[in-house]
Amino acid sequence: MIIVKNINKSFKGNVVLKNIDAEFSKGKTNLIIGSSGTGKSVLLKCIVGLVKPDTGIVEFDGRDLISTPYKGQKEIRREMGMLFQGSALFDSKTVQENVLFPLEMLNFRMNRGEMLDRVNFCLKRVGLENKNHLYPSEISGGMQKRVGIARAIVMNPKYLFCDEPNSGLDPQTAIVIDELIKEITEEFDTTTVIVTHDMNSVVTIGEHIVYLYKGEKLWQGANRDIMHAEVKELKDFIFASELMKKIKALS
Repeated sequence: MIIVKNINKSFKGNVVLKNIDAEFSKGKTNLIIGSSGTGKSVLLKCIVGLVKPDTGIVEFDGRDLISTPYKGQKEIRREMGMLFQGSALFDSKTVQENVLFPLEMLNFRMNRGEMLDRVNFCLKRVGLENKNHLYPSEISGGMQKRVGIARAIVMNPKYLFCDEPNSGLDPQTAIVIDELIKEITEEFDTTTVIVTHDMNSVVTIGEHIVYLYKGEKLWQGANRDIMHAEVKELKDFIFASELMKKIKALS
């Protein structure tokens, strides 16, 4: 479980996050949602340690990342996997080399053969068996996302973070990626945190949801409750599209 308490963050006097408290459960797909510019990605960066909050606590199973000495922080980060927006693959590296990269950089317990076995296991798990020697430019956007997921899980992380995993994907491929993330979360019992504004993800895989508005947490709960939440800003966000308005009218 990940717990954040009293997270505040400002940049040059501009307040981005205000007193954020939230919990992200183990073995669940936990979503952070909200409009663009509302602080979702900054909160994610605070959680993983890429940005230091002005105040607050970020606990990973009782260990506060912020106050922990550097060696302890390094150990916590070794337990994290990250799927970046746009996949962030190395263009000059093959699929295999991209997935192998975290093992080469961070894992000192495996020999070369064990590393390659782990890479092949992860590629098979995301449906990319025998694609090892292709380059990112030779595969589709959806396949690139799956390579990104394979790289994110290659260290067998306890905590998986996904920043807009469906960005740039067509609706059908987005559904495949959502289902894959949910399956991996349940299969490996990870604490998964996903930043998204995709309502399909909210409805289909969002087991626990945190809604941010102008840097504040206005609502949290399960996807089964979100359609009936009595928060005006959340309703405006959910029913912004014509499709969701039609769904609301039929319900």
